[in-house]
Amino acid sequence: MNTRILSTAAALLMLSACTQTPANTDLTDSQDGRSRQEILFDDGNYAMFIHFGLYSKLEGEWKGKLYFGNAEWIMNQNQAAIPVEEYMAEAADFNPCDFDAKAIVDLAKAAGMKYIVITSKHHEGFAMFDSDACNFNIHDATPLKRDLMKELADACHEAGLGIGFYYSQWQDWTAPGGGSGPEIPGMTREEAFEKYFREKCIPQVNELTTKYGEIQVIWFDTPGSLSPEFSKELVDLVRKNQPGALVSSRVGNDMGDYETLGDMQVPVVNMPGRWEGIDVVQVGWGFSRFDSEWKSPEYIVRTLVSTVARGGTFMFNIGPDARGRIPEEAQMTLRKSGEWVHRYPQAIYGAQASPWGHALPWGDAVRHGEKIYMVVYDWPSDGRLWVPGIKGQVKSARLLAGASMPKAKALKYRNEGEWIGIAVPVQAPDPIASVIELTLDPDASIDKTLAAAPNCAAELPVALAQADGCSIEDKAWMVKFGEWKFKTVAQGMNAASKVSWDLNVKEPGFYQVDVEYLGKGLVDFRLTDKGGASIVDRKKAGSDYGFQSLGWIRIDSAGTHTLELNVTDADYEALKLASIRISKVNL
Repeated sequence: MNTRILSTAAALLMLSACTQTPANTDLTDSQDGRSRQEILFDDGNYAMFIHFGLYSKLEGEWKGKLYFGNAEWIMNQNQAAIPVEEYMAEAADFNPCDFDAKAIVDLAKAAGMKYIVITSKHHEGFAMFDSDACNFNIHDATPLKRDLMKELADACHEAGLGIGFYYSQWQDWTAPGGGSGPEIPGMTREEAFEKYFREKCIPQVNELTTKYGEIQVIWFDTPGSLSPEFSKELVDLVRKNQPGALVSSRVGNDMGDYETLGDMQVPVVNMPGRWEGIDVVQVGWGFSRFDSEWKSPEYIVRTLVSTVARGGTFMFNIGPDARGRIPEEAQMTLRKSGEWVHRYPQAIYGAQASPWGHALPWGDAVRHGEKIYMVVYDWPSDGRLWVPGIKGQVKSARLLAGASMPKAKALKYRNEGEWIGIAVPVQAPDPIASVIELTLDPDASIDKTLAAAPNCAAELPVALAQADGCSIEDKAWMVKFGEWKFKTVAQGMNAASKVSWDLNVKEPGFYQVDVEYLGKGLVDFRLTDKGGASIVDRKKAGSDYGFQSLGWIRIDSAGTHTLELNVTDADYEALKLASIRISKVNL
């Protein structure tokens, strides 16, 4: 796994390029030996994902019935269960004649993205390029007669963006022998899959890595039962044809160049190594005309910043409609969030993970050497931003130019123990998120202890807790088909179990405490400040995660406290505890 630490020369090169023309990716190889593709991944930190295939023609509907969630899975047995012959026949009048590669590239640049990854063949088996290996493709099986992958690759190369291809290497629902696809009479599943692998998968990956110029990434997906030998063969083929390209972890068998997290997942704590988070502008990845849950510019910016702050790269998906058009709603929200990215390139490009290792009560932070860029989601209304855990001297604090503030502004600040109090305007200069640049002394360090400021709520996730007598585990589940949710929870509790957090409190006083959990029946909680105070309460559990009030607890002194949560009675088997939230009561 390659590290994300930059050489000084490479970091300066990247930051300079991004600050002057943040939409450009006209970069040379760095002095630390990384390829151009690695630079775009490591330092660009933001990419466009596109799901486009034959499924796009159906737009979430089959024979008058609507299917919600992942529209690209509509053929699957878990959705419409469309027979192979009927599904393949849909290609005869699939004509996305409005697909405009240059317009897509222009949108990616406006959004601040550095490369594009598009589905060249999804699980349905339909290739969006002119393939000699199988005529079930956009050029041979439709009236369009175009190679959309070539059009997009050419447009990306001309604009200086990277281009990568998604390829479903195991699942193929229409190719005989493909994973979850039709069987081949007289052959075992293993024999049939090898035939598919040799005659379709390998030849098409070879085409993708030889016909379209320099490739950013081959983004394999759902390895299923793929053997280590087959995963290695795919990786070796990419290495041979595209030595600088990256291979996603979903090639299987721990052979990728970087890890892709679960769909729509943002980790709570910093993650080492090279990794990416992925999310989508609607609920599903392929376009559905019944999906109106568009992500706001605020959501996009916060997810992008939080992913970069945890040490990752972010890839955000759009899905063209049946005619190949990018929906107006997707264009508007990407352009609006892109304006923010272009205003604050330092917060994204070449940025390193937050020195705190987790989110802060009011937002998040990234680092460039001695400079910390604090991205404030929840602006303090009393004119004071409290920054916890800084041990050492602060050289300067600047509020960067925002949507309503044309020039950067020096800010006054003062040290109060390990807290820095920064005087800020009462009104946030940017309606999406404002950015403050903090320059530290080279010898300064950061204490990663969770903190509670007097003027904003602090969430204490179980992922950052110590557990005694119970386990802390990651949970994932779907709401709609393909709509993933993630929580880290404490479970397996009993009356003697304890979950505790160390918390640096800025000011003594009364604090409102809320608890986030799910379960069954009644739950008895006890929260104790090991300095002495405690509160107890009984709550009714629900089937969804949500915060419920436990009441006020009195914290008598500033400094580090240990808050300990016990569940003294409950249906322990059903109980899952996610976090507590604490906020000072203004009296």
